[in-house]
Amino acid sequence: MSSPTGPASGLPVRMPRPRQPGRHRRPEPLAAPEGAPALVLAVPGTPGAATRGLAEEVVSIARSELPGLDALIGYVDGDDEEFPALRSVLAHAADQRTARYEQALAAGAEVKEPDGPVGVVVPLLAGPDSALLRQIRQAVMDSRVAAELTDVLGPHPLLAEALHVRLSEAGLARADRARLFTVATAADGIILASVGGEEAVQAAGITGMLLAARLAVPVMAAALDQEGSIAAVAEQLRSSGSQQLALAPYLIGPEIDAELVEAAAKEADCPAAEALGPYPAIGKLALAKYTTALGITPQQSQGTPVR
Repeated sequence: MSSPTGPASGLPVRMPRPRQPGRHRRPEPLAAPEGAPALVLAVPGTPGAATRGLAEEVVSIARSELPGLDALIGYVDGDDEEFPALRSVLAHAADQRTARYEQALAAGAEVKEPDGPVGVVVPLLAGPDSALLRQIRQAVMDSRVAAELTDVLGPHPLLAEALHVRLSEAGLARADRARLFTVATAADGIILASVGGEEAVQAAGITGMLLAARLAVPVMAAALDQEGSIAAVAEQLRSSGSQQLALAPYLIGPEIDAELVEAAAKEADCPAAEALGPYPAIGKLALAKYTTALGITPQQSQGTPVR
């Protein structure tokens, strides 16, 4: 039997922990501002079930980082039905925003007429690809709504981390940075395969330097869409002393046919890791592009700064 001051048995009472004062106080989790534009993930490549699953996982990660986020998926080569086209998603978002405003007015609420962008379009691309970005820009223009288009996700240290993980999953790199154990098939030279021409190779090279620092092996970027680029970089690595090469796709996945990666690995005569796919960093980087466009900074659950 208990009393107003606690249990009669003398057992300790668990009291709520007082809020920690001072600058080391844990920050309150941030939610998406009311009426904020939608995050619209622009997914390149031929739509399919695998692509949709990847995109849905990316936006799920973004929503978990910023509660209340309105996140949508638009396909650059969508068909407006099973895989809604980017321009249609933006147009629908604009119609929905107008409808909500009119419903609020009809209900007698005092609401401000919506202004600013309907959506912030984030390309699902690790690096620059002028052809795909041109398509995305055109789709935004065709939608005839106000929308902001962000940069691609890389280069960024979190992408180097993701590449490291994919290589270790394939048994091509040590999983730990301290090298506390060995991997018999660990590569001593990495080909970082990108698409988008020379600009993409240069951007991939920046992330490649970060990856090289993690693995302590040479990393060189090459273009999957330039004939002979993969073979030339493989030869350059071997001539500098690397004998056990691995190919790491600097790709999220949908932007290129997987057979091109397989062909490139054969051309370089080396094994390949998987594409980055829905690695958690992809969702966090997509959200970072969105929040930067809006000037807000969500709390990072892992304590890793994303800029």
